[in-house]
Amino acid sequence: MTLRKELAPAVLGVLRLAAPLALTELGWMLMGIVDTIMAGRLNATAVGASSLGNMLFYPIAISGTGLLLGLDTLIAQAFGAGDPRDCRRSLVNGLWLGLGITLPLVAVIFASIPAVRAAGTNPNVFAQFAPYLKVLAWSVAPLVFTVALRRYLQAVDVVQVILFAMISSNVLNLLGDYAVMFGHWGAPRMGLEGSAWSTTTARVYMTLVLAAAVWRHERKSGNLLFQISWMPDIERIRRLIALGLPAAAQILFEGSVFGLVTVWASRLDEASLAAHSIAVQVIATTFMVPLGISSAATVRVGQAIGRGDSRGARTAGWAALLLSTIFMGSAALAMSLAPRFIVRLFIADPAVVAIGAVLLRIAALFELFDGFQIVATGALRGLGDTRQPMIAHFLGYWVVGVPVAYVLCFPLHWGAAGIWVGLTAALILIGVALLAVWWRRSAQPIANP
Repeated sequence: MTLRKELAPAVLGVLRLAAPLALTELGWMLMGIVDTIMAGRLNATAVGASSLGNMLFYPIAISGTGLLLGLDTLIAQAFGAGDPRDCRRSLVNGLWLGLGITLPLVAVIFASIPAVRAAGTNPNVFAQFAPYLKVLAWSVAPLVFTVALRRYLQAVDVVQVILFAMISSNVLNLLGDYAVMFGHWGAPRMGLEGSAWSTTTARVYMTLVLAAAVWRHERKSGNLLFQISWMPDIERIRRLIALGLPAAAQILFEGSVFGLVTVWASRLDEASLAAHSIAVQVIATTFMVPLGISSAATVRVGQAIGRGDSRGARTAGWAALLLSTIFMGSAALAMSLAPRFIVRLFIADPAVVAIGAVLLRIAALFELFDGFQIVATGALRGLGDTRQPMIAHFLGYWVVGVPVAYVLCFPLHWGAAGIWVGLTAALILIGVALLAVWWRRSAQPIANP
């Protein structure tokens, strides 16, 4: 049977896993979008402050949780090999690793606040940014444990509950925003800071739902989780770190770039910062679908490797890339044809709409390549390769993207558009590079490491 004939069932297999995971990733973004829309009903300054806070919080928090991405590889490969005890040993040690990284992450988040002030941030933006980020730091612990529990559940093909937890937590966040941001239902009017409290509460809730799902799964599968040692396994934690550290560095390289350019945008006028913030929300939202496909690629490739099915691993990776291409091509078309309509979904300010439309048209140029890079990263992680994506992201963002963005934004006075041209150059290079890496790896015999 040819690869082309195998691709159709592989696409369906990846799609069955990717659909709930992509919807879950969209749920993460929906929570942020709702917060941004609510902030827009306060003022444009609140939109900029929340975006600046998120652009600092997420690179730090998510790069830390990136250390847990090794769970994808170890659990998926063990599940494919039919070793359920090994799956659970990885989960237990992932939870220990998550516990160990929580306090350092919180410390770094708090340390970033005076650094933002020193960077010359607009004082009106900073006045709302600082209390927002301080409250958001309380959500680090539930975020870390949610990531660990989710990686386990999806690697053993339990995904519907992940989607349920995300949908219900979004409802909780929306109600919380309405109550504490604007003082409804007898709650205090807390403005943007209330949004952070609502988000934190929703994340605690999601952790509890996923923990209950793991417990329920154990009751159905023999309670193996409670029959193994819960003491830390240093060797397994080292394996998780060896796999997760490059993945965490990759996320840090990428996330810190968006944090940096948002700080740069905060040095521009408030309309430019708000437009930049909205454009980031839009491209981050479209990115969530290939991110879900990427997670599915990791699981399907890893499970095939665990079974010793080299061809199945190869086909799963290409199937995931095909799905990403279809979606991101459609997203690029929408951003090219209707950028003003998209920006007006967030804010009606004419100056923000005009700038945001330009930024979205620029972003449309890199959408396909953004999909290539994240899905290829996921497929390679299923093989146990997290190093080459890290290198590609460092070179693309920091050697090419950041210098181009700075020169165009400030010395050449392109403003926010110059920032986005730099990001476009970086993502095109990264996407091409990682697609080439997967092409080469998929053409070679793939063995279980």
